[in-house]
Amino acid sequence: MIDRLSIEVIGHINSCFTEKFGTPRQSGLVPSAAARLRLCDPFNRREMVRGLEEFSHLWIHFVFHQAMEDGWKSTVRPPRLGGSRRIGVWATRSPHRPNFMGLSVVKLEGIEFDHGVELLLTGVDLLDGTPVLDIKPYLPSSDRIEDASAGWAAPELEALEVAYRPEAADFCSAYETKTGVPLRQLISEVLRQDPRPPSQREKKEMYGMRLYDINVRWQASGASCLVRSCEKIG
Repeated sequence: MIDRLSIEVIGHINSCFTEKFGTPRQSGLVPSAAARLRLCDPFNRREMVRGLEEFSHLWIHFVFHQAMEDGWKSTVRPPRLGGSRRIGVWATRSPHRPNFMGLSVVKLEGIEFDHGVELLLTGVDLLDGTPVLDIKPYLPSSDRIEDASAGWAAPELEALEVAYRPEAADFCSAYETKTGVPLRQLISEVLRQDPRPPSQREKKEMYGMRLYDINVRWQASGASCLVRSCEKIG
């Protein structure tokens, strides 16, 4: 019986999310969230991705690398439940797992070979620098289960309405023109999911989050939030 394994990292994620705050809790919630998966040698050979371009979506197996320092937990408090109820870790998608392994479905936008092998992904919930362990094609015929139940995670969360101060909107427009990155759309998709911890959702504090090289400052009140400023970092 095998009770210990050695697993190699096959690549790393270069993502628009550079810190945990603001990163979506699930993949697909923020369609504009983009990332590159840079494969490592010797896993970056062209023949290893031959045929992959025929699939629209992929399963990405990865490591919650920023959770490892805190260690794993047998029970956790899911944000969806307001942090008031403990659930067994096996019944959650918490990063604080014994092997710190995660699994996400992402959209494959393309494959580039200019610098080794890089997969262009969207709809990600992956932090910049995330180690990747495996890639598999997503198969709608078998991976989608129509009558699956969602247990305690079934209730849909109410999305926040997002507004912008004129100067923040102008910054987004200028940034998009210069870089081609849909910054305003990305910010709106992230904030609609309300990234605040459950304990702070009744407060009207100012929050900051980093997307790419931009510091976004915003304030929530009730079911809406206002993007007050966007500033380039560095």
